[in-house]
Amino acid sequence: MNGKVAVLGSSDFVMPFAALGLDTYPVGDSTDEAIENAKTIIEGKYALIVVAENVAKKTADVFETIQKKAMPCVTVVPFTTEPEGFATKSLGHALRMATGIDIFQNS
Repeated sequence: MNGKVAVLGSSDFVMPFAALGLDTYPVGDSTDEAIENAKTIIEGKYALIVVAENVAKKTADVFETIQKKAMPCVTVVPFTTEPEGFATKSLGHALRMATGIDIFQNS
């Protein structure tokens, strides 16, 4: 894992990352395609995996086991016109694992 970055999402989502020279995995609406690409990314031993929020829901089971480890870092980014809350939940989980504090807990 020499700092390689993978980006998983729709063509519109991955396009700017491709322009930066990152490894991109564009997917359509197919859940099977998203899962297949997620598995390919895991085999690629990336240090950072950026996933579009709408695709992250489809691939949650695939990334679940590796999210418990320090590497790779799986980051979910909102990309839809209306955020679905999945990215916030994923970030909260990662921060809770790192710090032991639930920053999104209702007071």
